[in-house]
Order: sequence, then structure tokens, then C-alpha cells
Amino acid sequence: MKTTLNFDDHLIRTAKILAAQQGETLTRLIERALRDYLQAGPRDSARQFRAKLLTKRGRAVAGVNLDDRDALYERMEAPD
Repeated sequence: MKTTLNFDDHLIRTAKILAAQQGETLTRLIERALRDYLQAGPRDSARQFRAKLLTKRGRAVAGVNLDDRDALYERMEAPD
């Protein structure tokens, strides 16, 4: 099956070099990597990412609402 994907330029250059060193095509390298990734199964749920609250002296910073992405960005970009 043909499909179009957009990759980071540096990532693809590195993958092309590796494929050439291994004597295979970029397509085969990507297929093998994807197949290996899918066969590995789901990741350990105990290692899932956990966000840490922004705190000051052990308390959540006033005005930080984790449910409002835009407000978080404004807070992060605001001068101290």
C-alpha cells in the first residue's frame, strides 16, 4: 500500500544512512521498525506520564488551571 507521511528531515536523513549501511531500502527499514514496535505490545501502564503541578513553596501557583490550555500558555509566557 502506498501512503504519504511527513517526517522530520534529520530523522529521514539518519534513517536513509542506516538503511544504506544495512543494505536495505528506506521502506524496508521503516516497515521493520514499525513491525518491531507493534509486536512489542502496549507499554507498561505504570510508566505512564504524570504531569507535575506548578508549585511555589509546596503549593499550587494561583491562577493555574490545568484544564484550560490557553490560560496555561498565557501563564507560562507572562513575565514574572
